[in-house]
Amino acid sequence: MAVRKLNPVTPGQRHKITGTFDTITKGTPEKSLLVPIKRTGGRNNDGKMTMRYIGGGHKKRYRLIDFLRNKDGMEATVTSIEYDPNRTARIALVTYNDGEKRYIIAPNGLKVGQSIASGRGVAPEIGNTLYLSDIPLGTVIHNIELHPGKGGSMARSAGTYAQLTSRDGKYAIVKLPSGETRMVLTTCRATIGAVSNSDHSLEISGKAGRHRWLGIRPRVRGVVMNPVDHPMGGGEGRASGGHPRSRKGLPAKGYKTRAKKKASNKYIVEKRKK
Repeated sequence: MAVRKLNPVTPGQRHKITGTFDTITKGTPEKSLLVPIKRTGGRNNDGKMTMRYIGGGHKKRYRLIDFLRNKDGMEATVTSIEYDPNRTARIALVTYNDGEKRYIIAPNGLKVGQSIASGRGVAPEIGNTLYLSDIPLGTVIHNIELHPGKGGSMARSAGTYAQLTSRDGKYAIVKLPSGETRMVLTTCRATIGAVSNSDHSLEISGKAGRHRWLGIRPRVRGVVMNPVDHPMGGGEGRASGGHPRSRKGLPAKGYKTRAKKKASNKYIVEKRKK
């Protein structure tokens, strides 16, 4: 996976940096794994705006992703690597020996024709899903479960990965992409390897229209608003602002918002980097 910079033949292409899509092997998705996805436009069931800067966007359908990887004792063959408009990572279409097809998050280095498996006694190779109790220490992993049988919820976006550092009794110690070190039950599953499309962070839209295609409306800074709209609004010219804070008045830029008595605090060995 790489990125390419376009020649500035139009103003929108002057700063545009896009992916090469060289790893994608199929253009049309698997029909049986598509479901409709409804856009909210940031509105709730009363039609009231509850999230700002959401609206528009290209029509798309949701790809059903197998985050559980619970089909044990049966190998699957990678049929294709595809683009998913709902996430930053690439997805892989796999076909099991009994004919069932599923989408999984494609790890870096997964090739078409490769065999993958999950469960006990599986080799810790790229694309395979194992219990944390069976994964060798120091292994790079992704799609990690927080609760056994719930499905992977950590380290799923493009280029991310975690590392299994040690085990202590019924818990495994995992270093997450944020820098946080956390205890996870060894009965939880994780997939071997780092997530694909690692160069996604280098991409630049180049123009406002590409953000509108993604359903992102223009974001307005608090300091350019009126005092009635934001605590940092008002003032003559640029003489406005004050302490950085949110629209509701909560301090920003370093203010800790995590609850001091949150139940999962006891599982955090080391907090994420500042």
